Amino acid sequence: MKGLLLIAAISLGACAHQVAYVPGTRIPFSPANRSVLDACEEYRLAVERRDADALMLMAHSNVLLTRLQKASDIRYSIRYVAIHQQCTELKPGCRAAVDVLIDASFTIANPIGRPIRPDKRDQNQLVLEWDGHRWLFLSGM
Repeated sequence: MKGLLLIAAISLGACAHQVAYVPGTRIPFSPANRSVLDACEEYRLAVERRDADALMLMAHSNVLLTRLQKASDIRYSIRYVAIHQQCTELKPGCRAAVDVLIDASFTIANPIGRPIRPDKRDQNQLVLEWDGHRWLFLSGM
């Protein structure tokens, strides 16, 4: 009997201190946390939809003026790996795919104001089309 009471007391104590989490996460539930995650989900869906207008509306007005303009000491290099030409001579509508390796780095202040220098490396394919006067990027930018 004492063992049963002890188990019941421990169980009740454990239940009293349980924290509610946002479903699927280890983030404590609160209206403020839920609101932030809802905004992040709206962002994710806009990216999936490729909805540039929605993404711009989500950005703070200072992003272009403060954050992006503060990037300095920008280094961007491209190593051209291969070109896959659709046509042997330039004529409107001809396409080319360029396989590239990209190295990019820049200096910017982090959210607490300290300068950081992220290095980005990626492989990519730039797809271009000749319009009769110049090459226009179709994808990969």
